[in-house]
Amino acid sequence: MGRGRGSLKRGWQALALLVASLLFPSAHAETLVIAGDIWCPINCEPGSRKPGVFVELAQEIFGEAGIDVEYRLVNWARAVHDTRNGRLDALIGAGIQDAPDFVFTATPPGVSRMCFYVAPNSQWRYRGLESLANVRLGSINSYSYGQELDTYIRIKRDDPARVQVVSGDQALEMNVEKVLLGRIDATIENAWVMDAWLAESGQQGKLVKAGCRLPDVPIFLAFSPALKGSARHAALFDTGLKRLRESGRMNALLQRYGLPPLD
Repeated sequence: MGRGRGSLKRGWQALALLVASLLFPSAHAETLVIAGDIWCPINCEPGSRKPGVFVELAQEIFGEAGIDVEYRLVNWARAVHDTRNGRLDALIGAGIQDAPDFVFTATPPGVSRMCFYVAPNSQWRYRGLESLANVRLGSINSYSYGQELDTYIRIKRDDPARVQVVSGDQALEMNVEKVLLGRIDATIENAWVMDAWLAESGQQGKLVKAGCRLPDVPIFLAFSPALKGSARHAALFDTGLKRLRESGRMNALLQRYGLPPLD
């Protein structure tokens, strides 16, 4: 009888623990998986002292809500695909043109200023689409450069005398090398990204800006359209962004990465 009562007591205790775990989940029961290919300083090397502005924003904002953030490096085209299908929770650094069906916040964490880069001895300067007529332009597969340039690249991508598209984790380096070797005349890249990469690789001065596309394009942490929790995550992130902007924390983070403050 004693053993029976003890077993019954343990059974009730186990049931109580189960109910408690369902009603009051642990603070870190939820994990948000965000991904993209390296686009430093937006997202950099995982586990490093500076994993990237967007990564740190996600860690801080979701951490305050008791949600862990797992950051993965994934090839861009694959990251778009897997986020769209719900295998990943969010895509880092996406413009609306990258994935218009994704869930976006009202407040963008940053902006992308796309600039054209050429060899120092080049006389070419970007002055609108018409100035691309006699230029071999390097771009990256599945990246968005704004609607006008995206349309131009899509139309001309099968003509290597006008547009050359590269893919993979080393796409930026490949385009830089192609400019330096004279295989293309210019490449287009986010100004933060290119300037940071040239400095980090010791190649400052190897390429120069030849003009930038206007206007700047907002970039986001874009959430999966396939997951029910995306609307909640986007709302939580948006609220956090506004709070960090108002407190000055956002500009302090940008300064740590050597970036100018937001307007």
